[in-house]
Amino acid sequence: MLTVETAQATQPVIEIVGLRKSFGVNEVLKGIDLTVKQGEVIAIIGKSGSGKSTLLRCINGLENFQSGKIEVDGKPLDHASPGAMRELRQRVGMIFQSFNLFPHLTVGKNIMLAPFLVKKKDSASAQANAIKLLKRVGLSEKFDAFADQLSGGQQQRVAIARALAMEPAVLLCDEITSALDPELVGEVLRVVESLANEGMTLLMVTHEMSFARKVSHRVIFMHQGLVHEIGTPADIFGNPKTAELKQFLSSIAN
Repeated sequence: MLTVETAQATQPVIEIVGLRKSFGVNEVLKGIDLTVKQGEVIAIIGKSGSGKSTLLRCINGLENFQSGKIEVDGKPLDHASPGAMRELRQRVGMIFQSFNLFPHLTVGKNIMLAPFLVKKKDSASAQANAIKLLKRVGLSEKFDAFADQLSGGQQQRVAIARALAMEPAVLLCDEITSALDPELVGEVLRVVESLANEGMTLLMVTHEMSFARKVSHRVIFMHQGLVHEIGTPADIFGNPKTAELKQFLSSIAN
């Protein structure tokens, strides 16, 4: 895995300054500042409603925001420019709680679709890449299967392969194991850990605290729309500085 020192020495992939996002009168993000370096793995933890998923959706351009700025690879996120948004979504992959696979397409076609349509890859190269990615997530034999023939864990691994097919600079993971039965969580986390070990830039909202402690360079604790604490896993889990983080860690330990 990339060391913290190496990650800190590389250029930012994501730069967020003063990000504010409201839904009506409810301000969900209250001024987020965050820099993510290439190859860095960041876990985002916190109570439900603290703004974790909204932050990821803003980075991916799925949500408009009221003020502040987001840059990916040095380019500002600009909702007014369709071209800029298309380019952003090629650089930022996202995996959701629900797998969102197209049920009428085979696993292989699910993975091939975006590179074929968006990147204009020919069918043969898109297929070869899909086969390679399925092998990478441990599902090389499922190319011709349909989603309803797969377990939840297998569907989520296909969703990871589909995101990787666009060769993103950063991968956002939004509680990707929360919809899975407990016995299937491990197979998905092993794939994410392998991506971390390969140097993929990852931002992941997770409730899997032992996993966050194991693979992250930094952990962000969000509370009431703010980055309340940020530090190494040893800092956050071993030496929480605020009452809010102490209370959160105590609540999930019980």
